[in-house]
Amino acid sequence: MAQQPKKADQQSNKLQSVFALIAIPVIFIICILLYKFVLGSSSNFEGGDPNGHPLPGNYLGIVYKGGVIVPVLMACFLMVLTFSIERFITISKAAGKGSVSNFVRAVKAALNSDDINAALQQCDKQQGSVGNVVRTTLLKYKEMGEITKKEKQGATVLNAGNPGAIIVADVQDKEQKIAAIQKELEEATSLELPMLEKNLTIIATLASVATLIGLLGTVIGMIKAFAAIANAGAPDAVALATGISEALINTALGISGSALAIIAYNYFTSAIDTLTYSIDEIGVSITQTYNSKF
Repeated sequence: MAQQPKKADQQSNKLQSVFALIAIPVIFIICILLYKFVLGSSSNFEGGDPNGHPLPGNYLGIVYKGGVIVPVLMACFLMVLTFSIERFITISKAAGKGSVSNFVRAVKAALNSDDINAALQQCDKQQGSVGNVVRTTLLKYKEMGEITKKEKQGATVLNAGNPGAIIVADVQDKEQKIAAIQKELEEATSLELPMLEKNLTIIATLASVATLIGLLGTVIGMIKAFAAIANAGAPDAVALATGISEALINTALGISGSALAIIAYNYFTSAIDTLTYSIDEIGVSITQTYNSKF
């Protein structure tokens, strides 16, 4: 039963991979164009010359003076934002409709009442990865339960024909059936949940790389600022202050992108852990219910 959603999951993984391959270069191109034609617009600088000083209070011109590292940092920030939105949509879809905790309680209540059909209906209403995994496991639970009932009925008939003998029926060991249910749960989980972690590595990488790229831009800007002062011969406090402020633009952009990436990564990993815990909780309930009722 766990193999039914396999094709859909593979298609979803392919789409997510294609999305990443397309989004990254497109974002870089967009940021380069923004840097050159928006930030570097002549209207942002004194005398209409991008090589000159930015107009007072014109932040677009100030950011442009951060140097060639600026479009790379802009791309990092935009990639974090793009993949965060993509992960939010994917994980929200996987969580399904309604509260996951309420879904867990409803399924456990149905199991305690020995109403598998009601539990399956809850899975259909949930319409998410959690519901798909639980539905597959419940179907296996129902299958094992029906087999056990038939085996017990056969054993009863044999015992009735030989009341004076102890007949050991050829019944599959309960532990093996529980293991079969657990295996079905693991297989269904392995098909549904990996897609939730797709592209999270990109966000995690950007969380570290953005700050380092920002520091690199700052160091390069500082080198250029001090080199310009050295070539001028006489110290110029205004030129030095301007060069340092322009260099620090890179640090600000890098820290901003990194902070957003860290927050997004922690949020999404926490959401995935919640879904995984919910599946594990229901899985334990299913096996315990089978063990007690059969």
